[in-house]
Amino acid sequence: MADKDDKLHIAMFPWVAFGHMIPFLELAKLFAHKGHRISFISTPRNIDRLPKLPPNLISTIDFIKLPLTLLEDIPENAEATIDIPESKVPFLKKAYDSLQHPVTQFLQVSKPDWVFYDFAPYWVGPIATELGIKAAFFSIMTAALLAFLGPSSVLMNDGDEPRKLEDLLVPPKWVPFPTTVSFKYHEVMKMVANLQGDDSGVSDLYRFGAGLRNSDIVTMRSCLEFEPEWLRVLENIHNKPVFPVGQLPPLPSDANSEEEDNSWRSIKEWLEKQGKGSVIYVAFGSEAKPSQDELTEIALGLERSELPFFWVLRTRRGSADTEEVELPQGFEKRTRGRGVVYTSWAPQMKILSHDSVGGVLSHSGWSTVVEALMFGRPLVLLTFFADQGINARVLEEKKIGYSITRDENDGSFSGGCVAESLKMVLVKQEGKIYRDKAVEMKGLFGDRDRQSRYVDNLLDYLKANGPAMRAKH
Repeated sequence: MADKDDKLHIAMFPWVAFGHMIPFLELAKLFAHKGHRISFISTPRNIDRLPKLPPNLISTIDFIKLPLTLLEDIPENAEATIDIPESKVPFLKKAYDSLQHPVTQFLQVSKPDWVFYDFAPYWVGPIATELGIKAAFFSIMTAALLAFLGPSSVLMNDGDEPRKLEDLLVPPKWVPFPTTVSFKYHEVMKMVANLQGDDSGVSDLYRFGAGLRNSDIVTMRSCLEFEPEWLRVLENIHNKPVFPVGQLPPLPSDANSEEEDNSWRSIKEWLEKQGKGSVIYVAFGSEAKPSQDELTEIALGLERSELPFFWVLRTRRGSADTEEVELPQGFEKRTRGRGVVYTSWAPQMKILSHDSVGGVLSHSGWSTVVEALMFGRPLVLLTFFADQGINARVLEEKKIGYSITRDENDGSFSGGCVAESLKMVLVKQEGKIYRDKAVEMKGLFGDRDRQSRYVDNLLDYLKANGPAMRAKH
């Protein structure tokens, strides 16, 4: 615990996607566990949907609710990306940018020592500087992704050569080692609007560039043991302190809701009937929704693999999503007993920890990767958008994950390729390397002592370099 004089006040401001808010909250809890005071800023409905805090942290973490300015393009009560179809996300960014004034007011009044902010609120850095508050850019994405994106001058297009879309298909010139890490053509095509500018008026690349440039330090969900080479690239291109904060494995919940206990009871009962390491767990996170064609091929692949499976399926993104996807006719009947399709919230950590789970079919979103590797589960990968392509290449290169074969141009794939990939990673001799590597990673991704050391290292820096501490000494 921090001494009274040593206590920091840290404000945290994530983008309004649960894949961002949850890692920010995990880091907030680790800071709070060590005696520091946290102001966690988001919108009212998002804060109400976050996991409940352990009782010992309730007095240390304050939730600051700032309402969004409603835009006609987004439905009422849509405060997170999970509430709307992907096409509406740029309008949510526009509404989010309207928080600039209330965030400034909050920082002015509360005067935290540090503010940790995400890629979307690229405007926080200059506000913090003006108010004498130190600013930390916190990326919930890997060092490989941030390093691949490049220096701020490239991201903000104020360098000599503007970055073209085809540049994203090869490793960039500032990466000094041989690597296969880059995007595939179909992955880039899915991100064109976000990369070049969208209805929010500001491209994601510009947001990253300005956010990184205007920060005092760069922090990210990473660790030296996993990607030391990418962390070095980041230090070189940004020329400022870079701190990995660890992989942020979620802390076990202190109190389960009745609903969670009930759902786990029936799921556990089914898992107990399956052979050890035989089940493929299928989940694409809270954001990724397969198209109807993709969903059909995934289902046919699971059917053909003849492996037991547990599939957490989202058929739509929020109430405004009118394009609900459907399973192939007769699929559930044909796979009854061998497979479960679960369309409500599922206790992912508990499922992954069960001995009958032998692997995970996932979109390669980093939170799912961390949770799978905490329990040594190898990954079969099917990317959809954003950072997932880079994550998949990193996992392929390290032989921890295997990507389903797809058409390079349009990203299409067949049920046959899904079935072959699943059998290879879970059952066949040639997939043993993935199974072994995933078990090896268990010691790294699930190590809470190591996680604690990363946070201590960062806090030492924050204390030595925060404005309040400078004034004190």
